[in-house]
Amino acid sequence: MARTIRSVNINDTNGDLSPRRRLASWLKLLVRVVILALVAWGIWRTVDKAQGKFAESRFSLSDLNYYWLLLSGALYLLGTFPSCVFWYRTLLSMGQRPNWASTVRAFYVGHLGKYVPGKAMVIVIRTGMIRCAAVDTTVAATSIFIETLTMMAVGSMVSAALLACLLRQHGTLAASSLVLMVAAGLPTFPPVFRRVVRLLRVHRASAAMDKALDGLNWRLVVFGWGIITIEWLMFGVSLWATLRSVPNIHTSLADLPLLTACVSLAMLAGFLSLVPGGLGVRELVVMQLIKPVYGEVAALAVAVLLRLVWLASELVMAAIVTVALPGPESSQTAETPQA
Repeated sequence: MARTIRSVNINDTNGDLSPRRRLASWLKLLVRVVILALVAWGIWRTVDKAQGKFAESRFSLSDLNYYWLLLSGALYLLGTFPSCVFWYRTLLSMGQRPNWASTVRAFYVGHLGKYVPGKAMVIVIRTGMIRCAAVDTTVAATSIFIETLTMMAVGSMVSAALLACLLRQHGTLAASSLVLMVAAGLPTFPPVFRRVVRLLRVHRASAAMDKALDGLNWRLVVFGWGIITIEWLMFGVSLWATLRSVPNIHTSLADLPLLTACVSLAMLAGFLSLVPGGLGVRELVVMQLIKPVYGEVAALAVAVLLRLVWLASELVMAAIVTVALPGPESSQTAETPQA
C-alpha cells in the first residue's frame, strides 16, 4: 500500500529495478499467465459442452429482451452508488473537503482503471481527478484503500452467508469467503488501519495524514458496511435482470439470494485474480454456479451478457460524468468568492 501511495504522490520514474523487485515482477506475471491459462481452459470446456445445447435451443441474439438488459445496466450503476457515497463520507471523515460533483466524476471514471494491468490505475485516476487545494493526494489515495477493502469485506460476508444457507455442498466456498472477509475487513477497523498505515510509514508522505487517520471512527465503519451491503444486493438484482433477458429461462425474485451469492463470489474472485477487470475469471465463476440451476446455455449466455452490459454501463457513465460534472479546479474556483 505504501509503495502505491508513494507512486501516486511523488511521480516515480521507471528506473532500474533491484533484483528482488525484478523477481517479484516476474512472479506476478507468471501467476497471471497461469491464472489466464486455467481460466481459458475452464471456459473452453464449458463452451465445448454447451455447443450442442446451443444448437438444440436455437439461441439467437435477436431473441434477447433488450429492455431487461437496459434495466440490468441501470441497476448495476445504481448498485455502485453506495461505494461512491462511502468514499465521499470517508474523505470528509479524514478532514478533506471534496466537492460532491468532482467526487462522483472521479469515482466513475476511475472505475475504468481496473481494466489496466496492475490494479493501481484506479487509484491514479481517482486521486488525479479529485486532488485540489481542499484534498490532499496521499489522504485521497488512502481513502480509496478503505473504500475498496470495505467493499471486498462486505461482499465476502454476503457471499459466505448466502452460500452457507443455500449451497451447503459448497462449504469450501463459504469458508473461503469468510476468510476473505476477515482478511479484507480487519484492516478497515480504525485502530488496525491506523497501525498498518504507521507501520508502512505512509504518514510520512503527507503532514495531513496523522490528523486524517484520527478522523476514522467506528461510526464510519458501520455506515460503510450497511450501505455497501445494499450495493451487493443490487448487483444480484442486476444479474437477475440479465437472466430474464435470455429466452426460455424461467426465474423469479425467489432466486435473488442465489444470484447475489453468485455475483458476489464472481466479483471477488475476479478482483483477487490479478487479471485486469477479472476478465474470464468472473465469467467462469458465474457459469459454474448458474449452470446447475439454469443449464449450460443460460450459464454461458448470462456470463457473457453480464460482462458486456456492465462494461457498456461503465463507459456510458464515465462519459456522462466527464461531460456533465465539473472537476475539482472549477468547483474550487466557484466556491472561492463565498469563502
